[in-house]
Amino acid sequence: MPLGSLAWTDGPDHHDVSPFAERPDLPVPENNPEVAPARILDIEEAPRTALGVEVRDGHVFVFLPPIAEVDLALRLVAAIERAAAARAIPVVLEGYPLAGDPRLTSLSVTPDPGVIEVNVQPTGSWAALRELTVNLYEDARQVHLTTEKFDLDGTHTGTGGGNHFTLGGSRAADSPLLRRPDLLRSMLTYWQHHPSLSYVFAGRFIGPTSQAPRVDEGRFETLYELEIAFAELERTTAEARAGASGSGDAVTPPWLVDRLFRHLLTDLVGNTHRAEFCIDKLFSPDSERGRLGLLELRGFEMPPHPQMALVQALLVRALVARFWEEPYAAPLVRWGSRLHDRFLLPAFAAADLREVVGEVNAWLARSPYGQGAVFDDAWLAPFLEFRFPRLGEADIAGVHLELRQAIEPWHVLGEEASSGGTARYVDSSVERVQISATGLTEGRHVVTCNGVPIPLVATGGAPGSVVGGVRYRAWAPWSALHPTIGVHSPLIFDLVDRWNARSLGGFTYHVTHPGGRSYADFPVNAVAAESRRSSRFTKHGHSSGPVDIGGWRDAALLGPPGSEYPTTLDLRRFTPGNPPPAERETDN
Repeated sequence: MPLGSLAWTDGPDHHDVSPFAERPDLPVPENNPEVAPARILDIEEAPRTALGVEVRDGHVFVFLPPIAEVDLALRLVAAIERAAAARAIPVVLEGYPLAGDPRLTSLSVTPDPGVIEVNVQPTGSWAALRELTVNLYEDARQVHLTTEKFDLDGTHTGTGGGNHFTLGGSRAADSPLLRRPDLLRSMLTYWQHHPSLSYVFAGRFIGPTSQAPRVDEGRFETLYELEIAFAELERTTAEARAGASGSGDAVTPPWLVDRLFRHLLTDLVGNTHRAEFCIDKLFSPDSERGRLGLLELRGFEMPPHPQMALVQALLVRALVARFWEEPYAAPLVRWGSRLHDRFLLPAFAAADLREVVGEVNAWLARSPYGQGAVFDDAWLAPFLEFRFPRLGEADIAGVHLELRQAIEPWHVLGEEASSGGTARYVDSSVERVQISATGLTEGRHVVTCNGVPIPLVATGGAPGSVVGGVRYRAWAPWSALHPTIGVHSPLIFDLVDRWNARSLGGFTYHVTHPGGRSYADFPVNAVAAESRRSSRFTKHGHSSGPVDIGGWRDAALLGPPGSEYPTTLDLRRFTPGNPPPAERETDN
C-alpha cells in the first residue's frame, strides 16, 4: 500500500443517501473514454484511499478501496475491466464491495456456519423468480452442494439454512408495506390465526428461543400490546387520510409502521432481527440502510427441491395479493398451550394448512385477478411428508394405527461455564411423535405407549380417525431439562381391549438402531437413509396377553390432572425413563 502518499488526517464525511431520494440513471461505461492526465496534489488534498494491485499465486488481484459514491465506484470498475482487456490479463476483484444502491442488482455468496448463504437479487415477476430459483438449485448441484441432508439415524432434514422471503418494492418509496401499513397487520393477524404457516415450512429449531419465534411465543402480554398497536394504526391512518387533500396511499407516514411494531416484533430478549416477521430494514431510525421498506419472513427453511421452494413463494405471493385487495382484520387468538399441544402434531397442522388453501382459492374465485387460477393443496403434500415423515403403520384387529414424526420445540438452556467462556446449550433431547388410529370402538379400545394410555382426539379429518401426541426423552445429554429423567426408548405401543383387559397387538419404535449399532458415518444417499429409518420400526416387541388396567384412571385418558396439554402424553410425567439415572450412576 502506498502509505507514504496517503493523508493520515480525517477526510470529508460521507453521509448515506436516503433510499427515498431521487437518483439519476447510472453512468454507462465508455469503451474508449478520454482520460485526463494525473494531477499532482498536496498530501492533505490527496485521496484517503488507494487501489491495490498484487500478484499472488499466479493471479492478479485488485483490491478495491471503500468508495461512498456508487457512480465513482462503477467508473473505477469499468477502468479496471478496460485495463484487463487491453493487457489480456484476467483479474480477481477483492476488497470493499460497492456501496449499497437501489439502482444496483447484486447476488452475494457468504460462508455461514455449516452452510453457504446465498442472497439473491430481487425479482419483479413470477417468471423471473422461477428462473432464478431453478438456476440457483442447479448451479448448487453442479458444484456438489445440496439443500438437504440425512442425520446419522437416517432422518431426512434440511440443511439448517433459511429460505427467508424478503418483501418490498423496487424503491423504498414504492414499498407496499410503507404505503399500506395495514398489509403488515393483515399478515401478522393471519399468521397468528394459522400456526401451520409458522411450523410446516420451518426448520427443526422452533419455539420461543429459536431464530424465528412467532409473535405469540414470547412474552405473554405481546398480543394485548399488539391489539393496541393495531388500534393505533387504524386511528393514525384514518387521521392521515382525512387530513390529506387528495387520495392515495402516500398520505401514510412511512415511519408509522416501524414506530408501532418495532418493539413488539422481537424475540424474548428484544432482538428485532430474530423474529418471524423481521422489520429491522423497514424504516429503522438507526441508519439509511435500515430504511429500505423491506419485510423479512424468517419462518421458512430451505426445502430440498426448487419446486418446493417455488410453492412456498407462490403461497406467500397469493396471500400478499389477497391482503392488498382485501385487508384482513380479526381479533387475535389466545392459543395458550393449545399452540404447541395441537399444531405441532401433523394432523392439526395439515388441517390448518388445508384451511389456508381453501381461503386462498375462495379469494381467487371472487377476485378479478384470479382468472380461474386454483392453488392445489396437493402441492403442499411434499412439505407435510418432509416435515412429518411416516415412521410406520400396522393393522390390528380391524384398527389401523399410524406413527408419524411430530415437532418438538428446542429450548435454549441457562448459561453454563465452558472451556471457551460462557455457553448456552440447546436441549434437543426431547422428541415428539403422533399416533393416529382409525376404526377404534369407543369405550373398548385404548392405545397405550409404554403402558400409559394416550389421549386421542378427533381432528375433523377422516371419519372415525383420532390422533394423539407422545413426548419422550430420546437421549440423555449431560446438560438438559430434568436431568434425573432417563431415556424412554424404545416406545412400545399397544392396542388394549378394555373389555377383556388384554393387548390385541402393537409395535415398537426405537430412537436408535434396535440392535444397539452405532453408525460411524452418515447415509450416502436417500436409500441408505430410508433403510436406517425403517429398521427402527418393528411390529414385534409389544405387550402380549393380559394387561393390568386397574391402575388406570379415567382422567388419565384425557391427560394428567390440570394438564395444559390434553392432546399430548408426556412420558416424563409418568416414568423415570429406561434405565433410571440412579441405576446408571450405580453401574458406573
